[in-house]
Amino acid sequence: MTLRMRSPLPSLDGAIAWVNGSQPQPEDLAGKVLLIHFWSISCYICHEVVEEVNSLRDEYLTKGVVVLAVHQPRSESELDIDAVTKDLQEEMKLTQPCAIDNDHAIVSRFENQYVPGYYVFSKAGEMRHFQTGGKGYERITKALDKCLEEE
Repeated sequence: MTLRMRSPLPSLDGAIAWVNGSQPQPEDLAGKVLLIHFWSISCYICHEVVEEVNSLRDEYLTKGVVVLAVHQPRSESELDIDAVTKDLQEEMKLTQPCAIDNDHAIVSRFENQYVPGYYVFSKAGEMRHFQTGGKGYERITKALDKCLEEE
């Protein structure tokens, strides 16, 4: 079971590494809308839809949304940090900070079961939207827009 609506943002502690930046601190995220994208190196859907994800990232970064990625390994073969880093930078073209969560510390706190998985948090740090899969990006857009409009 995943987080419930209006759940507070779980801790982002416990990743074995961060690529494309360092772990954001709570004060870095305070008062910001946040999009967190869970993915896996072996997930073909994650790779097929990454252009959509990157478009969202590029559009909403300019509006002040913080975008983070979390690599969720699904097997022993996905624990190679160098391979994950190469995939996220060269194949997926992720430029946002990405947690390498080999121990599932973040995954467990989010109770995330699926990749790709998307979580939107409001400026108040409450979850406002969750979805999985490779379709329905207009719902993420609507959730981000709604959160940006809130005081």
